[in-house]
Amino acid sequence: MRRIRYQEIADDVRARVLSAPAGSLLPSEAELSVEFGASRVTIRRALDLLREHGLIAARQGFGWFVASEPVRQHLVQLGTIESQLAESGMTNERRVIEFAFVDPPEHVRRILVADSVLRVKRINLADGEPFAVVTVWCPASLAGRLSREQVARHPISELLDVTLRGATQTIGADGAGPEDARLLRVPVGAPLLKCRRVTTSDDGVAVLVSEHLFPAHRTEFVVDLPSAGPSTMPSGLRLVE
Repeated sequence: MRRIRYQEIADDVRARVLSAPAGSLLPSEAELSVEFGASRVTIRRALDLLREHGLIAARQGFGWFVASEPVRQHLVQLGTIESQLAESGMTNERRVIEFAFVDPPEHVRRILVADSVLRVKRINLADGEPFAVVTVWCPASLAGRLSREQVARHPISELLDVTLRGATQTIGADGAGPEDARLLRVPVGAPLLKCRRVTTSDDGVAVLVSEHLFPAHRTEFVVDLPSAGPSTMPSGLRLVE
């Protein structure tokens, strides 16, 4: 039986999807149109067929990608997403790409009250695919004995000789700049979840500032809310000044 063109294209793309890592991006519809010599309408029908079978998905700003369960972090207590990935059976890896003692940016200087900080930037991967770019600042007075090898293996919060009280975490949205887009393997301008966290010691002093950038098509935060009065708005929502 003669195969309809969009079905032939769907079969070809399906073979690629089945051998590709979860969450990885597919070529754009325009690129697939050129590759297969087919119209955008035909390409879209082929992709929609694969979406109906649960093999791929699409998000505004990302295009099409291999469908997968998102990387989730439950916000119930101070902890690391790495530990939650390990509990869910996923292999996690951290690659340090910057380790330097530097002058902090002004907003970090104000929070940490420090003129010299350790700045660590790393990529976090789940089952080999990047899901976060993380930048952490710590006062040099607390981080002077840390090494690149140590922070590649453990969160800085576990290496400091202080007792931690907790953290304030703010989640917003951003678009991927060229460098972060390259590291996360997403298009420039793709939507990101941006998490900013200030961790304090048991005496209330800020000891860490961190910024976490997550590709929005691969990650989500889950907040467990205690029983409270009815509300039409999510708990903790505030307007950005």
